Amino acid sequence: MKKSILLLSAAALALSATAQNEENEAVEYNQYGQKVESLPAQASFQDGVMVFQNKNHGFKMWFDTRVQVDAGFYFGGPEWTKDEKIDGKLNADHIGNGATLRRTRFAVKAQLGKSWYGEIDADFTRGTFELKDAIVAFTGVKGLEIKAGNFKENFSMNRNSTSRYLMFMERPMVTYLAPSRHLGINATYENPYVWGAFGVFGPEVEGETLQTLSEDANKAGQSEGLSYTGKLVLRPFGGKGDLMLHVGGAFSYRMPKTTAEEGYRCVRYSTRNTTSINRKKYVDTDVITGVDHEVAYTAEVAGLYKGLRFEGAYIARGAYLDRTVNDKDTQWFDGWYGEASYLLFGGKQNYDAGGAKFTRITPGKKWGDLEFAVRYQTIDLNSKDYYGGASSMWQFGLNFYPHKNVKLVMNYGLVNNDRYANGKGKLLVGYDADGKPTKDYTKVVDAKGKAGVDYQQLEFRAQIAF
Repeated sequence: MKKSILLLSAAALALSATAQNEENEAVEYNQYGQKVESLPAQASFQDGVMVFQNKNHGFKMWFDTRVQVDAGFYFGGPEWTKDEKIDGKLNADHIGNGATLRRTRFAVKAQLGKSWYGEIDADFTRGTFELKDAIVAFTGVKGLEIKAGNFKENFSMNRNSTSRYLMFMERPMVTYLAPSRHLGINATYENPYVWGAFGVFGPEVEGETLQTLSEDANKAGQSEGLSYTGKLVLRPFGGKGDLMLHVGGAFSYRMPKTTAEEGYRCVRYSTRNTTSINRKKYVDTDVITGVDHEVAYTAEVAGLYKGLRFEGAYIARGAYLDRTVNDKDTQWFDGWYGEASYLLFGGKQNYDAGGAKFTRITPGKKWGDLEFAVRYQTIDLNSKDYYGGASSMWQFGLNFYPHKNVKLVMNYGLVNNDRYANGKGKLLVGYDADGKPTKDYTKVVDAKGKAGVDYQQLEFRAQIAF
């Protein structure tokens, strides 16, 4: 009997020790020594994107990497750009051909259950960290998203579209009158037929320079100016399917920002001729001082039918001036663009209903698809008192999709800059009465439509996103 009791006791102790060991093995701790719930995650490649997820608990994390390699060639400019010297000085008006890394992006994104989403996105093209998106979002109510952090204001469809899925290598010139990324909070609501957003935004926090400006202003007791941006989109055919129509408009009221590099209560409107390699900004207002506030508005229309996609918008921005500082009327600048593309081998265009913008195509063949695109665009930075120049441009493009994560692009453009587009007085725009090239538009004697720097550009891009 005693022997049986001893055997049973030993067995019980062994079972208890085994259970204790299993319990200890099941318990996990984080780097702070706290017990944590550990769940298995499935790793997979979703169209080439590495994803870790646990579907039962609604957890999903993935990486977003993007590399864009560009090359550009420029020709057909005015005769004076062929001269090596003007008045004994080296001519700096040549347009240099070249190549560049346009974007080198890395992002980590996560959906934490049904209610929370987070993202951090950075660019390393210049060899330094440059913050793009940093987002905390609530997604727990169907059709509603509330997010805070640094991200693009919901204003321009083209401006808000990711560079992965743009029709051309660069956005239209006029989109640079649209607000881009700022620190703020925004609410978006959408259903198949209506999409709307409203947000309040503060400073830019892209890099060290802007962060320092904001911090120095705060030390001086100066509050960061706020902006209020709202947008409404109607989709009469719904946001999905082979037929989609998007009609929208947006409005933004903007107070001066302490992060303005031109100085507080100062603005400057400028852009390149839809290229990142030619660094000359022909259209440039230079600094406008004494700004009380700005107003921007846009009207846009877009749509698709199977392999056809089109998009167009008018954008205007006005600087309201404080007459005690700058005794001038409100200065208005504007422009518009229209673009369309077609997939030549049976592919399908797609629309992101949640973001109210276009997204990745569906190729028509196993080897991919080829897309032909055409665009006309204008921007006018000439106002009553400031002559920043005007520019228009025809563009034609071919986009080859050999893989879901690879895109090869060729763009050809015909650029027409007016006589006022002299890059803040730095670039030649015509001939004076003595027949000499001049940078001063008031001295140009060329007939209307003949002055200004007109040229052609041929550019290429190799893109991979995974």
